[in-house]
This record gives sequence, structure tokens and C-alpha cells, in this order.
Amino acid sequence: MKKFLLIVLLGISVNSFAQKGSWTGFIGDSHCGVKGNNADHASCAVKCVKDGAAPVLVVGDKVYKFADATKVADFVGKKVKIKGTLDGDTITIEKVKA
Repeated sequence: MKKFLLIVLLGISVNSFAQKGSWTGFIGDSHCGVKGNNADHASCAVKCVKDGAAPVLVVGDKVYKFADATKVADFVGKKVKIKGTLDGDTITIEKVKA
């Protein structure tokens, strides 16, 4: 019984840190950060990601990293809606839609 309660409590505590949700913003680059929060930044974001910066999601003045950035490779510079799970400032993507 003690093991069962420990497993349940551990599961609850792990789930409390990660939250499911959706976010709408621009896929920018880690070099420019919040400057990428508009369509005018698209060509710069594409260049920076091509030069090695990580793609990020910029929502207002908040920048989110991705657990697997390859899922947004085709969306750099574009406005997207992302569904997934947020853990800290990192999103694990379930779905991306432009």
C-alpha cells in the first residue's frame, strides 16, 4: 500500500509541473528572441536559424524553447498555433498549424 501511495504521489507531482495547452505566436530564433514577435522578422529568423540559432516560439514578450525543434523547421518566420505540453519554458509539440 505504501508503494502504491508513493507511486500515485510521484505521478501527481510530475504532472503538476507539465501543463497541456496551446500557444499562438511566431516561430522566431533564439538569437533575436522577442524581436521575432512579428511577420516583419521572418527573413531574419530564417537566416538566423539557418546560421545555427534554435527556432523558438515568441508569444508577446515570452520566448519558449522546443523539446524537438525539427517539428517547426518548416514554420520559421510564420505565425503558428501549437498544441502540446509546457514544462518550464520548453514545449513538447503535439501539433503545429500555420
